[in-house]
Amino acid sequence: MPDDGQMKVVINHEEQYSIWPADRDNLPLGWRDAGKVGSKEECLAYVEQVWTDMRPLSLRQQMTQRTDHEASAAKEQ
Repeated sequence: MPDDGQMKVVINHEEQYSIWPADRDNLPLGWRDAGKVGSKEECLAYVEQVWTDMRPLSLRQQMTQRTDHEASAAKEQ
């Protein structure tokens, strides 16, 4: 298959983004298509638009839980 330069945006279980050649069917475990295909520039622009928080999902969840716990503790005082 000739290389037409098309890329696709992929996302992993931690909601971190990357771009891969669009004709690559088999992604490593934990990665899935994010639904955007286009030139490298278009895909990078899409990633810049949607990936606004670079922290991994697990860290964001942990920080939210900590904040919620601290807010509950403050209410009890």
